[in-house]
Amino acid sequence: MEEDESTTPKKKTDSQLNLPPSMNRPTVSLESRINRLIDSNHYHSPSKPIYSDRFIPSRSGSNFALFDLASPSPKKDGKEDGAGSYASLLKTALFGPVTPEKSDVVNGFSPSSNIFRFKTETQRSLNLYPPFGSDVVMSGVSPSPVKSPRKILRSPYKVLDAPALQDDFYLNLVDWSAHNVLAVGLGNCVYLWNACSSNVTKLCDLGVDESVCSVGWALRGTHLAIGTSSGTVQIWDVLRCNRIRTMEGHRLRVGALAWSSSVLSSGSRDKSILQRDIRTQEDHVSKLKGHKSEICGLKWSFDNRELASGGNDNKLFVWNQHSTQPVLRYCEHAAAVKAIAWSPHHYGLLASGGGTADRCIRFWNTTTNTHLSCVDTNSQVCNLVWSKNVNELVSTHGYSQNQIIVWKYPTMSKLATLTGHTYRVLYLAVSPDGQTIVTGAGDETLRFWNVFPSPKSQSRESEIGALSFGRTTIR
Repeated sequence: MEEDESTTPKKKTDSQLNLPPSMNRPTVSLESRINRLIDSNHYHSPSKPIYSDRFIPSRSGSNFALFDLASPSPKKDGKEDGAGSYASLLKTALFGPVTPEKSDVVNGFSPSSNIFRFKTETQRSLNLYPPFGSDVVMSGVSPSPVKSPRKILRSPYKVLDAPALQDDFYLNLVDWSAHNVLAVGLGNCVYLWNACSSNVTKLCDLGVDESVCSVGWALRGTHLAIGTSSGTVQIWDVLRCNRIRTMEGHRLRVGALAWSSSVLSSGSRDKSILQRDIRTQEDHVSKLKGHKSEICGLKWSFDNRELASGGNDNKLFVWNQHSTQPVLRYCEHAAAVKAIAWSPHHYGLLASGGGTADRCIRFWNTTTNTHLSCVDTNSQVCNLVWSKNVNELVSTHGYSQNQIIVWKYPTMSKLATLTGHTYRVLYLAVSPDGQTIVTGAGDETLRFWNVFPSPKSQSRESEIGALSFGRTTIR
C-alpha cells in the first residue's frame, strides 16, 4: 500500500541538503584538510567561465577546505591546543613559513575574499599552495647545520734550508719514507731528516765527479735508491748507512725512480726505462723503449700492475708488468710530462700535468682508455700527488706563479692556493700519515704544509674505496 506523500512528513537528510562533507562533520582531521588543500592546488578549472545561480555558489569554484581552516576551534582557559601547535608546525613544514606577505597565499584567502565562488575562474594557479614546502627556512625551526669548508693554513708550519737544491725541472730529489724519514738530494750528497726527532743524517757523498739526480724510497722504508748523473743506480740500507749495491745499464743521468715491491724502475736521459729486480744478480731484467726524449716522471699504480711514464717528448705512456712496449699512449700534452699521480681511491684513474707550454692537468681512465677531463692551471705543472685520506690532490707549479694548489676531485674546485716559494716548486712529497706535504724549490728551501685531514676524519666509504682496488668506479 502506497503512502500519501502529502500526508506523511518527510524527514530531511544531510544528503538532501546538498552540503559539503566538511560542513556535515563538527571536526575534520588535519590529514583530510591537507589532502583537500593539495587536491585543490592541482584542480584545473575550465578556461571558459561558468556562472551558477546567484544564490547557490558554484561547487567547482569554491574551496570548502578553507572553511575548516578559517574556523578554528576555541581555546580553553587560555591554554594552547597541542593539536593546533602540531597543525601549525606541519603546515609550516609543508607550505613554508607564514609571513605577512605570504599569509594570503598560504591561507588561500584574504579578509575581502569569499569561501563561496559564484563563477569559476578562467585559470587557477597550479602553484598556489606549494605541496611539499618551499626553500624558505621555517620560522621558529632551526635549519640543518651547514658543514663549513675545511680550513687550510696558508703558511708553512716549518721551513728548512736546503743549500745546493738544484733548480732542474727533470730531477726528482725529495721523497718521504713509510718510517717518516725525508730523503733529500743536495748537490752530490744525500741527507736524511727524521720528522719525529728532527735529526739530520748525511747518508752519502758521491764525490766531485757525480751529483744526485733522483731519490726513491722502497715501500718498506728501509732502503733508498739513488739515481746519479753518471747513469748508475745505488741501493742503500739506511739503517746501517751502508751501500749494498750499484747497478748500471743507463748511459746518461737517471732522473726518475719508482718502486714496485722488489722491482725498481729507473728512467734516464737516454730515453729508456730499466726494470730492476733487486733479488737477482742482473742489473736489469727488462728494458722499456718508447719515449723519444728524457724520462722525467715514473709512477707505479697502487696495485703494482701498471707503470706510468712521462717524458720530455710530451708523451704519457702506460706499461703493464710484462710489456716492453707501452700498452697505452697519450699525446694530448703540449709540454714535458713530469707530474704523474695514480688515484688511491679509484682504480685506473691517472692524473698528469704538463710543462710551461701546456699548463694543464689531465685525467685518464686507463681501464677504458679514455680522457676524462682537463684543467688549465695557467702555470707550469711540476708535481701531482693524491691524498690517501680524502678525494683531493695537490699540484705544485713553476712559471709563472710558483704556487701550490689543493684541488677537490672530481669538481676540481680550488680548496687553497699556497704561496711562499720564490722559485719553481719542483719537488713534492707527502708524509706517511697523508696529512702533510713538503715542497722544495730552487730557492733552496723545504717548506712543510698541513693540507689534508687526518685518517680518522675520513668517512668509512672513502676508507673502503682506498682499500678495495678494482671495486670502485670513476666519476
